[in-house]
Amino acid sequence: MLDKRSRNILVLFGIAILSVFFIEVSRPKPINWNPSFTSEDKIPFGSHIFFEELTALFQDVPIERIEKDPFEFLKQRTYVDNSAYIFINDNLYIDDKQLEELKIYVDAGNTVFISARDFGYVFEDSLNIRTEANYKLIEESLQPTFFNTSEKKKDSVTYKKGVYKSVFTVLDTLKTEALGYFKTDAPTLQELNFIRLPYGKGTFLLHTLPETFSNYYLLHGNETYTAAVASYIKADHIYWDGYLKSGRKVVTSKMRFIFNQKVLTWSYYVLMAGLLLFVIFRGKREQRIIEVVEPLQNTSIEFTKTIGDLYFQHKDYGNIIAKKITYFLETIRSRYYLNTDELDETFIKRLALKSGNNKEETEKLIKQIKYLKEKSLHNEQDLIRLNKLIEDFKL
Repeated sequence: MLDKRSRNILVLFGIAILSVFFIEVSRPKPINWNPSFTSEDKIPFGSHIFFEELTALFQDVPIERIEKDPFEFLKQRTYVDNSAYIFINDNLYIDDKQLEELKIYVDAGNTVFISARDFGYVFEDSLNIRTEANYKLIEESLQPTFFNTSEKKKDSVTYKKGVYKSVFTVLDTLKTEALGYFKTDAPTLQELNFIRLPYGKGTFLLHTLPETFSNYYLLHGNETYTAAVASYIKADHIYWDGYLKSGRKVVTSKMRFIFNQKVLTWSYYVLMAGLLLFVIFRGKREQRIIEVVEPLQNTSIEFTKTIGDLYFQHKDYGNIIAKKITYFLETIRSRYYLNTDELDETFIKRLALKSGNNKEETEKLIKQIKYLKEKSLHNEQDLIRLNKLIEDFKL
Protein backbone atom coordinates (compact mmCIF):
# COMPACT_ATOMS: atom_id res chain seq x y z
CA MET A 1 0.00 0.00 0.00
CA LEU A 2 1.12 3.53 -0.76
CA ASP A 3 1.66 5.94 2.09
CA LYS A 4 -0.18 9.27 2.24
CA ARG A 5 2.75 11.28 0.86
CA SER A 6 3.13 9.01 -2.19
CA ARG A 7 -0.60 9.15 -2.91
CA ASN A 8 -0.58 12.94 -2.78
CA ILE A 9 2.36 13.08 -5.20
CA LEU A 10 0.61 10.75 -7.67
CA VAL A 11 -2.63 12.76 -7.45
CA LEU A 12 -0.79 16.02 -8.14
CA PHE A 13 1.11 14.39 -10.98
CA GLY A 14 -2.15 13.14 -12.54
CA ILE A 15 -3.79 16.56 -12.18
CA ALA A 16 -0.77 18.21 -13.85
CA ILE A 17 -0.92 15.81 -16.84
CA LEU A 18 -4.67 16.30 -17.28
CA SER A 19 -4.28 20.08 -17.03
CA VAL A 20 -1.60 20.17 -19.71
CA PHE A 21 -3.69 17.87 -21.91
CA PHE A 22 -6.78 20.08 -21.51
CA ILE A 23 -4.85 23.30 -22.19
CA GLU A 24 -3.19 21.93 -25.33
CA VAL A 25 -6.43 20.55 -26.72
CA SER A 26 -8.58 23.59 -25.94
CA ARG A 27 -6.25 26.43 -26.86
CA PRO A 28 -6.64 27.86 -30.40
CA LYS A 29 -4.10 26.65 -32.87
CA PRO A 30 -1.87 29.51 -34.14
CA ILE A 31 -2.31 30.39 -37.80
CA ASN A 32 0.38 28.95 -40.04
CA TRP A 33 1.43 31.60 -42.58
CA ASN A 34 4.12 29.45 -44.21
CA PRO A 35 3.79 28.90 -47.97
CA SER A 36 2.40 25.49 -48.82
CA PHE A 37 0.30 25.57 -52.01
CA THR A 38 -0.73 21.93 -51.59
CA SER A 39 -4.26 20.86 -52.43
CA GLU A 40 -4.74 19.40 -48.93
CA ASP A 41 -3.67 22.40 -46.82
CA LYS A 42 -6.39 24.77 -45.63
CA ILE A 43 -3.89 27.23 -44.13
CA PRO A 44 -3.81 30.77 -45.63
CA PHE A 45 -1.18 29.94 -48.24
CA GLY A 46 -2.42 26.47 -49.10
CA SER A 47 -4.32 25.83 -52.34
CA HIS A 48 -7.17 23.66 -51.11
CA ILE A 49 -9.92 26.04 -52.31
CA PHE A 50 -8.46 26.55 -55.77
CA PHE A 51 -8.02 22.81 -56.28
CA GLU A 52 -11.62 22.19 -55.21
CA GLU A 53 -12.81 24.90 -57.63
CA LEU A 54 -10.91 23.49 -60.62
CA THR A 55 -13.90 21.35 -61.54
CA ALA A 56 -16.02 24.52 -61.78
CA LEU A 57 -13.39 26.43 -63.76
CA PHE A 58 -12.80 23.54 -66.17
CA GLN A 59 -16.21 21.96 -66.62
CA ASP A 60 -16.27 18.40 -68.01
CA VAL A 61 -12.46 18.36 -67.89
CA PRO A 62 -10.89 15.56 -65.79
CA ILE A 63 -8.62 16.80 -62.97
CA GLU A 64 -5.79 14.46 -61.94
CA ARG A 65 -3.42 15.07 -59.03
CA ILE A 66 0.16 13.91 -59.65
CA GLU A 67 2.06 13.05 -56.45
CA LYS A 68 5.29 11.94 -58.13
CA ASP A 69 8.29 13.73 -59.61
CA PRO A 70 7.34 15.38 -62.95
CA PHE A 71 10.30 13.64 -64.59
CA GLU A 72 9.05 10.25 -63.43
CA PHE A 73 5.47 10.95 -64.53
CA LEU A 74 6.25 12.45 -67.93
CA LYS A 75 8.92 9.85 -68.73
CA GLN A 76 6.19 7.17 -68.81
CA ARG A 77 4.45 8.97 -71.73
CA THR A 78 1.02 8.05 -70.34
CA TYR A 79 -0.35 11.60 -70.37
CA VAL A 80 -3.38 12.65 -72.41
CA ASP A 81 -2.93 14.72 -75.57
CA ASN A 82 -3.98 18.38 -75.41
CA SER A 83 -3.56 18.37 -71.62
CA ALA A 84 -2.19 20.95 -69.18
CA TYR A 85 0.24 20.46 -66.30
CA ILE A 86 -0.23 23.03 -63.50
CA PHE A 87 2.62 23.97 -61.14
CA ILE A 88 2.02 26.43 -58.29
CA ASN A 89 4.56 27.15 -55.54
CA ASP A 90 6.40 30.07 -53.96
CA ASN A 91 9.66 29.02 -55.67
CA LEU A 92 10.05 26.32 -58.28
CA TYR A 93 13.52 24.95 -58.98
CA ILE A 94 13.29 22.64 -61.97
CA ASP A 95 16.37 20.52 -62.72
CA ASP A 96 17.78 19.43 -66.09
CA LYS A 97 15.94 16.10 -66.29
CA GLN A 98 12.59 17.59 -65.31
CA LEU A 99 13.02 20.42 -67.81
CA GLU A 100 13.88 18.00 -70.62
CA GLU A 101 10.64 16.07 -70.07
CA LEU A 102 8.59 19.26 -69.74
CA LYS A 103 9.92 20.45 -73.10
CA ILE A 104 8.98 17.15 -74.75
CA TYR A 105 5.53 17.38 -73.15
CA VAL A 106 4.94 20.95 -74.39
CA ASP A 107 6.46 20.30 -77.80
CA ALA A 108 3.83 17.57 -78.30
CA GLY A 109 1.08 20.22 -78.16
CA ASN A 110 0.38 20.44 -74.42
CA THR A 111 0.43 23.33 -71.93
CA VAL A 112 2.57 23.87 -68.84
CA PHE A 113 1.27 26.52 -66.44
CA ILE A 114 3.69 27.70 -63.75
CA SER A 115 3.00 30.30 -61.08
CA ALA A 116 6.04 31.02 -58.90
CA ARG A 117 8.22 33.92 -57.84
CA ASP A 118 11.36 32.16 -59.07
CA PHE A 119 11.61 29.44 -61.74
CA GLY A 120 15.24 28.51 -61.11
CA TYR A 121 18.35 29.17 -63.18
CA VAL A 122 18.10 25.99 -65.27
CA PHE A 123 14.56 26.73 -66.44
CA GLU A 124 15.09 30.45 -67.03
CA ASP A 125 18.39 29.99 -68.86
CA SER A 126 16.93 27.36 -71.18
CA LEU A 127 13.91 29.51 -72.14
CA ASN A 128 15.94 32.73 -72.25
CA ILE A 129 13.98 34.52 -69.53
CA ARG A 130 14.90 36.14 -66.22
CA THR A 131 12.83 37.05 -63.17
CA GLU A 132 13.69 39.40 -60.35
CA ALA A 133 11.96 39.26 -56.97
CA ASN A 134 12.01 41.92 -54.27
CA TYR A 135 12.15 40.00 -51.02
CA LYS A 136 12.00 43.06 -48.81
CA LEU A 137 8.80 43.62 -46.89
CA ILE A 138 6.71 45.87 -49.12
CA GLU A 139 4.26 48.45 -47.83
CA GLU A 140 2.46 49.20 -51.09
CA SER A 141 -0.16 46.86 -52.50
CA LEU A 142 0.38 44.82 -55.65
CA GLN A 143 -2.30 45.31 -58.28
CA PRO A 144 -1.99 42.82 -61.13
CA THR A 145 -3.87 43.49 -64.35
CA PHE A 146 -4.08 42.31 -67.97
CA PHE A 147 -3.23 43.74 -71.37
CA ASN A 148 -6.43 42.26 -72.76
CA THR A 149 -9.06 44.98 -72.35
CA SER A 150 -11.87 42.46 -71.76
CA GLU A 151 -9.94 40.97 -68.87
CA LYS A 152 -9.22 44.35 -67.26
CA LYS A 153 -12.75 44.36 -65.89
CA LYS A 154 -11.68 41.52 -63.58
CA ASP A 155 -8.50 43.14 -62.26
CA SER A 156 -9.83 45.26 -59.38
CA VAL A 157 -7.83 43.24 -56.85
CA THR A 158 -4.96 43.99 -54.51
CA TYR A 159 -2.34 41.80 -52.87
CA LYS A 160 -0.31 42.87 -49.87
CA LYS A 161 -0.03 40.46 -46.96
CA GLY A 162 2.66 37.81 -47.43
CA VAL A 163 3.46 38.65 -51.06
CA TYR A 164 6.65 39.76 -52.80
CA LYS A 165 6.87 41.51 -56.13
CA SER A 166 8.46 39.35 -58.82
CA VAL A 167 8.65 40.51 -62.45
CA PHE A 168 10.16 39.38 -65.74
CA THR A 169 13.29 41.38 -66.55
CA VAL A 170 14.56 39.44 -69.59
CA LEU A 171 12.56 37.61 -72.27
CA ASP A 172 12.52 36.90 -76.01
CA THR A 173 10.28 39.69 -77.33
CA LEU A 174 9.93 38.03 -80.75
CA LYS A 175 8.36 34.87 -79.32
CA THR A 176 6.87 35.93 -76.00
CA GLU A 177 3.36 37.30 -75.60
CA ALA A 178 2.85 39.60 -72.60
CA LEU A 179 -0.46 38.82 -70.86
CA GLY A 180 -0.34 40.69 -67.56
CA TYR A 181 1.60 43.17 -65.45
CA PHE A 182 1.61 45.05 -62.14
CA LYS A 183 0.14 48.54 -62.09
CA THR A 184 2.70 51.20 -61.18
CA ASP A 185 2.74 54.92 -60.45
CA ALA A 186 4.61 55.47 -63.74
CA PRO A 187 2.19 54.59 -66.58
CA THR A 188 5.03 53.96 -69.04
CA LEU A 189 6.69 51.41 -66.79
CA GLN A 190 5.15 47.98 -67.27
CA GLU A 191 6.31 45.28 -64.87
CA LEU A 192 5.37 41.99 -66.52
CA ASN A 193 4.11 39.20 -64.28
CA PHE A 194 2.25 36.97 -66.76
CA ILE A 195 3.52 35.80 -70.16
CA ARG A 196 2.80 33.16 -72.79
CA LEU A 197 5.80 31.47 -74.41
CA PRO A 198 5.10 29.18 -77.41
CA TYR A 199 7.32 26.10 -77.62
CA GLY A 200 6.93 23.58 -80.43
CA LYS A 201 3.24 22.76 -80.77
CA GLY A 202 2.45 23.77 -77.18
CA THR A 203 2.75 26.65 -74.74
CA PHE A 204 4.41 27.68 -71.49
CA LEU A 205 2.23 29.99 -69.37
CA LEU A 206 4.41 31.69 -66.73
CA HIS A 207 2.98 33.71 -63.83
CA THR A 208 4.89 35.34 -60.94
CA LEU A 209 2.23 35.80 -58.24
CA PRO A 210 1.49 32.32 -56.81
CA GLU A 211 -0.48 33.83 -53.89
CA THR A 212 -3.24 34.38 -56.47
CA PHE A 213 -4.17 30.72 -55.97
CA SER A 214 -3.94 30.68 -52.17
CA ASN A 215 -6.84 30.14 -49.79
CA TYR A 216 -6.30 33.52 -48.15
CA TYR A 217 -6.78 35.66 -51.25
CA LEU A 218 -9.54 33.51 -52.73
CA LEU A 219 -11.51 34.17 -49.53
CA HIS A 220 -10.82 37.93 -49.71
CA GLY A 221 -12.60 38.76 -52.96
CA ASN A 222 -9.77 38.05 -55.42
CA GLU A 223 -11.40 35.06 -57.09
CA THR A 224 -12.21 37.02 -60.30
CA TYR A 225 -8.54 37.66 -61.04
CA THR A 226 -7.69 34.01 -60.26
CA ALA A 227 -10.37 32.79 -62.65
CA ALA A 228 -9.14 35.18 -65.35
CA VAL A 229 -5.59 33.85 -65.08
CA ALA A 230 -6.81 30.24 -65.13
CA SER A 231 -8.94 30.99 -68.24
CA TYR A 232 -5.77 31.13 -70.34
CA ILE A 233 -5.33 27.38 -69.78
CA LYS A 234 -7.03 25.51 -72.63
CA ALA A 235 -6.94 21.72 -72.22
CA ASP A 236 -8.96 18.52 -72.35
CA HIS A 237 -7.26 17.12 -69.25
CA ILE A 238 -5.69 18.86 -66.23
CA TYR A 239 -2.71 17.50 -64.29
CA TRP A 240 -2.15 19.12 -60.88
CA ASP A 241 1.40 18.91 -59.52
CA GLY A 242 1.40 17.73 -55.90
CA TYR A 243 5.14 17.00 -55.73
CA LEU A 244 7.06 20.26 -56.19
CA LYS A 245 5.41 21.93 -53.19
CA SER A 246 6.89 23.73 -50.20
CA GLY A 247 4.20 22.22 -48.00
CA ARG A 248 4.53 18.65 -49.25
CA LYS A 249 4.62 16.40 -46.20
CA VAL A 250 7.61 14.10 -46.21
CA VAL A 251 7.52 11.39 -43.52
CA THR A 252 11.06 10.15 -42.85
CA SER A 253 10.40 8.19 -39.66
CA LYS A 254 7.55 6.59 -37.72
CA MET A 255 7.95 9.03 -34.83
CA ARG A 256 7.72 12.04 -37.16
CA PHE A 257 4.49 10.65 -38.57
CA ILE A 258 3.10 10.28 -35.03
CA PHE A 259 4.07 13.83 -34.04
CA ASN A 260 2.56 15.22 -37.26
CA GLN A 261 -0.86 13.84 -36.23
CA LYS A 262 -2.40 15.64 -33.25
CA VAL A 263 -4.49 12.66 -32.10
CA LEU A 264 -1.55 10.26 -32.32
CA THR A 265 0.69 12.77 -30.53
CA TRP A 266 -1.58 12.97 -27.50
CA SER A 267 -2.12 9.22 -27.55
CA TYR A 268 1.64 8.87 -27.34
CA TYR A 269 1.82 11.29 -24.40
CA VAL A 270 -0.95 9.47 -22.54
CA LEU A 271 0.80 6.15 -23.14
CA MET A 272 4.08 7.51 -21.76
CA ALA A 273 2.30 8.93 -18.71
CA GLY A 274 0.58 5.58 -18.13
CA LEU A 275 3.88 3.74 -18.34
CA LEU A 276 5.41 6.18 -15.87
CA LEU A 277 2.57 5.60 -13.39
CA PHE A 278 2.94 1.85 -13.87
CA VAL A 279 6.65 2.04 -13.08
CA ILE A 280 5.96 4.15 -9.98
CA PHE A 281 3.36 1.70 -8.63
CA ARG A 282 5.35 -1.43 -9.49
CA GLY A 283 8.57 0.11 -8.28
CA LYS A 284 7.21 0.70 -4.78
CA ARG A 285 9.42 -1.40 -2.46
CA GLU A 286 7.70 -3.67 0.02
CA GLN A 287 10.79 -4.02 2.25
CA ARG A 288 13.55 -1.82 3.50
CA ILE A 289 16.40 -1.03 1.16
CA ILE A 290 19.26 -3.50 1.62
CA GLU A 291 22.50 -1.70 2.11
CA VAL A 292 25.11 -2.53 -0.49
CA VAL A 293 28.37 -3.71 1.10
CA GLU A 294 31.32 -3.10 -1.14
CA PRO A 295 33.75 -6.08 -1.16
CA LEU A 296 37.34 -5.49 -0.12
CA GLN A 297 39.46 -4.57 -3.07
CA ASN A 298 42.45 -6.69 -4.03
CA THR A 299 45.29 -4.19 -3.96
CA SER A 300 48.01 -6.72 -4.73
CA ILE A 301 47.44 -6.39 -8.48
CA GLU A 302 47.67 -2.61 -8.32
CA PHE A 303 50.81 -2.93 -6.20
CA THR A 304 52.39 -5.29 -8.73
CA LYS A 305 51.61 -2.90 -11.61
CA THR A 306 53.12 -0.01 -9.67
CA ILE A 307 56.33 -1.94 -8.98
CA GLY A 308 56.52 -3.04 -12.62
CA ASP A 309 56.12 0.55 -13.82
CA LEU A 310 58.84 1.63 -11.42
CA TYR A 311 61.31 -0.93 -12.81
CA PHE A 312 60.39 0.01 -16.38
CA GLN A 313 60.86 3.74 -15.79
CA HIS A 314 64.37 3.08 -14.40
CA LYS A 315 65.15 0.86 -17.43
CA ASP A 316 65.98 -2.06 -15.18
CA TYR A 317 65.15 -4.52 -17.96
CA GLY A 318 67.29 -7.32 -16.53
CA ASN A 319 65.36 -7.34 -13.25
CA ILE A 320 62.00 -7.37 -15.04
CA ILE A 321 63.14 -10.20 -17.36
CA ALA A 322 64.36 -12.25 -14.40
CA LYS A 323 61.05 -11.84 -12.57
CA LYS A 324 58.98 -12.73 -15.65
CA ILE A 325 61.07 -15.87 -16.21
CA THR A 326 60.75 -16.84 -12.54
CA TYR A 327 57.00 -16.30 -12.57
CA PHE A 328 56.61 -18.28 -15.83
CA LEU A 329 58.62 -21.27 -14.60
CA GLU A 330 56.74 -21.26 -11.28
CA THR A 331 53.49 -21.44 -13.23
CA ILE A 332 54.83 -24.41 -15.23
CA ARG A 333 55.80 -26.23 -12.03
CA SER A 334 52.50 -25.64 -10.25
CA ARG A 335 50.25 -26.33 -13.25
CA TYR A 336 51.98 -29.17 -15.09
CA TYR A 337 54.18 -30.60 -12.26
CA LEU A 338 57.33 -30.42 -14.35
CA ASN A 339 60.86 -30.02 -13.05
CA THR A 340 62.28 -26.76 -14.41
CA ASP A 341 65.89 -27.26 -13.27
CA GLU A 342 66.95 -28.65 -16.65
CA LEU A 343 65.46 -26.85 -19.67
CA ASP A 344 66.56 -29.56 -22.10
CA GLU A 345 64.95 -31.34 -25.06
CA THR A 346 63.04 -33.74 -22.83
CA PHE A 347 61.56 -30.83 -20.85
CA ILE A 348 60.52 -29.12 -24.08
CA LYS A 349 58.71 -32.22 -25.36
CA ARG A 350 56.87 -32.75 -22.07
CA LEU A 351 55.87 -29.09 -21.79
CA ALA A 352 54.54 -29.01 -25.37
CA LEU A 353 52.55 -32.21 -24.78
CA LYS A 354 50.97 -31.12 -21.49
CA SER A 355 50.25 -27.50 -22.47
CA GLY A 356 48.85 -28.28 -25.91
CA ASN A 357 51.32 -26.00 -27.72
CA ASN A 358 53.27 -27.23 -30.72
CA LYS A 359 56.90 -28.18 -30.24
CA GLU A 360 58.28 -25.34 -32.40
CA GLU A 361 56.63 -22.56 -30.34
CA THR A 362 57.59 -24.25 -27.07
CA GLU A 363 61.19 -24.67 -28.20
CA LYS A 364 61.42 -21.05 -29.32
CA LEU A 365 60.22 -19.81 -25.91
CA ILE A 366 62.47 -22.08 -23.83
CA LYS A 367 65.55 -21.27 -25.92
CA GLN A 368 64.82 -17.56 -25.50
CA ILE A 369 64.57 -18.03 -21.71
CA LYS A 370 67.89 -19.95 -21.65
CA TYR A 371 69.50 -17.26 -23.80
CA LEU A 372 68.32 -14.44 -21.56
CA LYS A 373 69.35 -16.26 -18.38
CA GLU A 374 72.88 -16.60 -19.74
CA LYS A 375 73.04 -13.01 -21.04
CA SER A 376 74.57 -10.47 -18.67
CA LEU A 377 73.08 -7.23 -20.07
CA HIS A 378 69.54 -6.84 -21.33
CA ASN A 379 67.77 -4.17 -23.36
CA GLU A 380 64.20 -3.18 -24.07
CA GLN A 381 63.95 -5.37 -27.18
CA ASP A 382 64.83 -8.46 -25.11
CA LEU A 383 62.00 -7.67 -22.72
CA ILE A 384 59.51 -7.05 -25.53
CA ARG A 385 60.41 -10.29 -27.33
CA LEU A 386 60.17 -12.36 -24.14
CA ASN A 387 56.86 -10.81 -23.17
CA LYS A 388 55.36 -11.54 -26.62
CA LEU A 389 56.52 -15.19 -26.55
CA ILE A 390 55.02 -15.73 -23.09
CA GLU A 391 51.72 -14.05 -24.07
CA ASP A 392 51.47 -16.18 -27.23
CA PHE A 393 52.15 -19.37 -25.24
CA LYS A 394 48.94 -21.07 -24.13
CA LEU A 395 49.13 -21.98 -20.47
